[in-house]
Amino acid sequence: MSRIHFYLRSRLEEVRKRVLYESYEAKKLPAWERVGITWLALFAFWVVVSGKFSPPHLATGAVVTFIVALITRDFLTDDIRQTGHLLSKALYIFLFLIPQYLFIMAFRLLESNLRVVRNVILMDINPGIVKVKTDLHSNTGLTVLANSITLTPGTLTLDVDKKLGEAYLYVHWIDVETLDQEKMGMKIKGELEEWLKKIFW
Repeated sequence: MSRIHFYLRSRLEEVRKRVLYESYEAKKLPAWERVGITWLALFAFWVVVSGKFSPPHLATGAVVTFIVALITRDFLTDDIRQTGHLLSKALYIFLFLIPQYLFIMAFRLLESNLRVVRNVILMDINPGIVKVKTDLHSNTGLTVLANSITLTPGTLTLDVDKKLGEAYLYVHWIDVETLDQEKMGMKIKGELEEWLKKIFW
């Protein structure tokens, strides 16, 4: 009886993993949309870096960045999950989400700097490595979250433990204020994770 129980449990776990994987795959953008978003990002970067607006230069940039976008479309957009038209996705990401992220990061940087200065002046430091659960599962989303946490003073992402269905970040925290998972996640991740969940799965 116990063998049947273990066998059924392992089979259910396999089915659950397969359903999760297929649901993640179903949320991927079509290939042409990935090319379009990658091309828009690369072309905007081309224009900003070059600083030239002559028609021949813009035409050259459009062709070159389109060829590069065809080859590298999955590097930038493989983990993006958005519904709607391509133009609405691009405008939503570039005109709303990125400025929102910059604003959140500026606030987090200021807050973290002040907290670290207070900890140093008062010598109120309780360092430790904590395990933080995240609702993000995609490689890009986890990378952006880990780097955002590392950029804020007082925290440093050391490792990512990713499995299908759950992911954890190991973070060195200069002042471990609580061991409660939920409160710890709010203090370390803040609004960054909620922002990233609007783009990545």
